[in-house]
Amino acid sequence: MPSVTEFEHMLRGASLRVTRPRLALLAAVHEHPHADTDSIIGVVRTDYGEVSHQAIYDALRALTNAGLVRRIQPSGSAARYESRVADNHHHVVCRSCGVIADVDCVDGLAPCLTASDDHGFAIDEAEVIFWGLCADCSTAHSS
Repeated sequence: MPSVTEFEHMLRGASLRVTRPRLALLAAVHEHPHADTDSIIGVVRTDYGEVSHQAIYDALRALTNAGLVRRIQPSGSAARYESRVADNHHHVVCRSCGVIADVDCVDGLAPCLTASDDHGFAIDEAEVIFWGLCADCSTAHSS
């Protein structure tokens, strides 16, 4: 995980002010990939003390807009946040327990899928979510 100094550098590099909520959020997202907002709030408050919901929502929005964190929202799930932003990757979601894991792009290039009809769009990203049962849930279902 990056150090506080590296987080400060990330924020300044994205032309964002270095604030306690932003530093706390970057650390929480790096430590807990695919965490939802409520989980992130819990981590931030446990590690850094009282931070308002609004400050966390504002900081998450700023970090997402700056490209320092990525927001994903699988169907039927709350928004989740991750720090893996510098590549084109996808996710696999367990239908039973909801655990999420990263999956590298099918062919490694962005976009990894070519649309049959791009409707004039200049496509630069493809979002793919694979669904199934994780190893623990598969074992539990087969028992």
